[in-house]
Amino acid sequence: MSFLSKNLRRRIKIFLRKTTFLIILATVLASILFLRPYFNGYYEKPSFEDRLPQADFLGRCQLLDVAKETSDMLFYHKIPFRDLFSYEFLLGQGKSYGLNLQKPIFLFANENGNWGVIIHVTDSSKIFQGIQRLSKWVEIKDTLWNEQKVYTYTKEKGYITYDHNWLFLYKGTGFSETYNRIIYAKKGGLEPCWKSFLNEKQFKDEKLVLYSNWKKLQDQGLETALFAHNSDSSSFSLLSYFRNKKPLNIKMKKDGIELKNNSISSRELNIHLDIANLRNAFEDPIYKFLIKLGKKIAFPTKEFLNAWEGDLCFTQGGFTTIHETFIESVMDEEFNITEVKKIKEEKIPGFSLLLSVNSNAQNLINLLFAKGILTKHDKHFQFLASPPLSFIETKSSLLFYSGESYPKLINGSKNHGVWTQRGTKIGFAIDSISSHEIFGTIHIPVDRLIRRNKFF
Repeated sequence: MSFLSKNLRRRIKIFLRKTTFLIILATVLASILFLRPYFNGYYEKPSFEDRLPQADFLGRCQLLDVAKETSDMLFYHKIPFRDLFSYEFLLGQGKSYGLNLQKPIFLFANENGNWGVIIHVTDSSKIFQGIQRLSKWVEIKDTLWNEQKVYTYTKEKGYITYDHNWLFLYKGTGFSETYNRIIYAKKGGLEPCWKSFLNEKQFKDEKLVLYSNWKKLQDQGLETALFAHNSDSSSFSLLSYFRNKKPLNIKMKKDGIELKNNSISSRELNIHLDIANLRNAFEDPIYKFLIKLGKKIAFPTKEFLNAWEGDLCFTQGGFTTIHETFIESVMDEEFNITEVKKIKEEKIPGFSLLLSVNSNAQNLINLLFAKGILTKHDKHFQFLASPPLSFIETKSSLLFYSGESYPKLINGSKNHGVWTQRGTKIGFAIDSISSHEIFGTIHIPVDRLIRRNKFF
């Protein structure tokens, strides 16, 4: 009995030693497996978005969807090489070179002109074929940056590099810093600017969106600026959105006065705003902008806001005829000199300006005269380099116009305008204003741009 007890005790000790050894071994192995990534300097793989670098301006583009939206426009105007911008061609090219164009392309740019693009990759082994094809057109050299191959186009400061799931294109002087940000990105390291952009609800379903929370905008009180693409067969539009940090001090008026639309106007502006709260909002970004703009010509902006009642209508374009009376000395056959009154016609540029004003208007006019911004010659007035203008003043408005025809006034409340740049009429409108937000639209006529070869 004593022998069995000793033998049993010995076996139990051996079993416990083996079990303890196995537990320790399992613990060590588990610890090694768990800690191995840290020993190797490797952390959990970052997402595609984690690699996006901080920038002043950001963009997201669903390239294939944009191609679908613009297809009708390109074919309607019979654009050369329009097939190269088609959905089918772009999709095929993406597959040929291992690019996933069905996922969004991300763009970024800085105020210094540096910009870049990051594209999803499905098969990185195919990308080199595209680089070889590109090298037939431009001189590309390859080099190593931190053991990663980078292809450079030195003449234009262009760079191309890629990994198994991303392709990075860059142009500018800050490649090294941006490249390191992309290469050494960490899981969960999404930049705050990109996080704000990707979480933005405005234009979430649009296919091409540009975003900015640029420091210079923020310094002016603007929290966010967004632009989205929209197009049809006749026009290209940018949907605009601005959000202010503090409540805005302007509202849209429900009624106002404006000049009757003139089809020959090359420049036109119709503004109808309630600015009662803006006059003393010295920190408002709009107030600051107007003050800064006025300083360029010593314009009395503060006094203008005190006198202005929110309606501003301006048209410029075409020509109008004025009749000028002058005295000419005429010599008859007997050499007698007589003075004859004659009338001559002169064509001058079409110009009209209408302002709604209050009782402070006269003070504003006096200041404009004192600063030389408004001058008077005989019976006509001039704003700096404007043509000679007639002037009509009432208790609620100031009207300046060229020619002899009194421009017609109508009721209006829409905030919109047209600006002609190199023969192209660009339309713009303020669609709505809320307590912190402004929505607007910019319209660009496609046919005029294409005729002038501005796009292609």
